[in-house]
Amino acid sequence: MVTGCAGERGVGRAIARRLAHEGADLVLTDVTAGGTRVVPTMPVGQWAGLEAVAAEVRGLGSRALTACLDVRSAAEIDTVLRQALQVFGRLDILVNNAAAPPGADRMPVVQLTEDAWAAVLAVNLTGSFLCAKAAATVMLQHKIRGRIINIGSDNSKIGQPNLAAYCASKFGLVGFAQALAMELGPAGITVNTICPGPMDTERVDYFGRQEDGSYDEARRRERIRKLTEEVPLGCLATPHDVAEVAAFLASEAAAAITGQAINVDGGVVKH
Repeated sequence: MVTGCAGERGVGRAIARRLAHEGADLVLTDVTAGGTRVVPTMPVGQWAGLEAVAAEVRGLGSRALTACLDVRSAAEIDTVLRQALQVFGRLDILVNNAAAPPGADRMPVVQLTEDAWAAVLAVNLTGSFLCAKAAATVMLQHKIRGRIINIGSDNSKIGQPNLAAYCASKFGLVGFAQALAMELGPAGITVNTICPGPMDTERVDYFGRQEDGSYDEARRRERIRKLTEEVPLGCLATPHDVAEVAAFLASEAAAAITGQAINVDGGVVKH
């Protein structure tokens, strides 16, 4: 089960494709079938969201079930898991990839509203908790030595101005994973967090947002260029890079790895 995977250029799609390549059947979810648009004024293409990802998964020889899911709702999560168990009979892997889109939270703390703070924590941290709780319950009931993989951030380890809510949610995700890993270890269930640096995905489309609400692609490209200059390897990590690590953590080769927060950022973070 992969949450937040309707984006055309996102990490969720890359992970779903990579797991399907390894033979996994997939439960593909997002808050809407088409995903969340970070910049409404950005030109829209022909991407078909969840159904497009499902078609790719099926093209790789795996089965796919799609569902609109708000990870803030325990009831919706339970409904999707029941459907998954009816179709596939088991749940081996959960990837907590859903994240709140950048918006009103991107400002100094003294200007940050409680609602904006709560919106980010509700999806990034509480949503991951609810999905992990439900998935772990299923894995324990079925005696499955499963895998829970959270998608964190370089901001899981390094704070950044104007990103307090996001940093708090991603730092919290690492602590949550460490605690859960200790609880589930005796059952053979591993829990890890992947911490990507900035990537050229839909999530950073807001780099091109102008003060009047319009979109400027050149402005977005310039921000990407400056971020790239800060990476020791000289290039940003890609969704494919993250998907490779997710596939490894989901495999038997990673059976002894749990409670870890693994950087995929070209060398920016050193711990």
